Amino acid sequence: MDSRAAKPTASAGPVRTLVLGGARSGKSEIAENIVARHGAEVTYVATCIGAGEGEKGWRARIEAHRRRRPAAWRTVEVPAGGDLSALLVSLDGPLIIDSLGTWLAGLDGFRADVDRLCAALTERDSPAVIVSDEVGLGVHPASSAGMEFRDALGELNRRVGMVCDEVILVVAGRAMSLPASRPGEAL
Repeated sequence: MDSRAAKPTASAGPVRTLVLGGARSGKSEIAENIVARHGAEVTYVATCIGAGEGEKGWRARIEAHRRRRPAAWRTVEVPAGGDLSALLVSLDGPLIIDSLGTWLAGLDGFRADVDRLCAALTERDSPAVIVSDEVGLGVHPASSAGMEFRDALGELNRRVGMVCDEVILVVAGRAMSLPASRPGEAL
């Protein structure tokens, strides 16, 4: 792992880190390592529980995530269509959200109140590590629903990334910290 990606950014306030990656890239494990540096009392926010029941291996994937987490971590589940923003304002201490992609997939029409989510993240007084899928680099979706999801998640990731102190891209188990440029800014 890139050592720059492993260190929280130095700031006066809480650290918000967005960890992006494709399927099976290692993004969740890297995010878990980052949030573990903030102490033992971490809340793991598991999104869209029950949404992938028909997917082969879904339960095995959930169990692998659970086995990897320290026993001291508390898990809070957000069901399909659940109010992630309200949950975030009710939680104290470091947390990890895994993942924005499964949360968005559980919302009707992939419509999220992104402003409310970003406000909930910026108002927290504790570190947050947010995991999300980077689907815009993959195969062009064959269906209109697939294209709608890709576009909605891309916009969600962009907006959340703008309120984060750090954005990390994970590819093939390798992490790279992305520079803090904004749309329209010169690099």
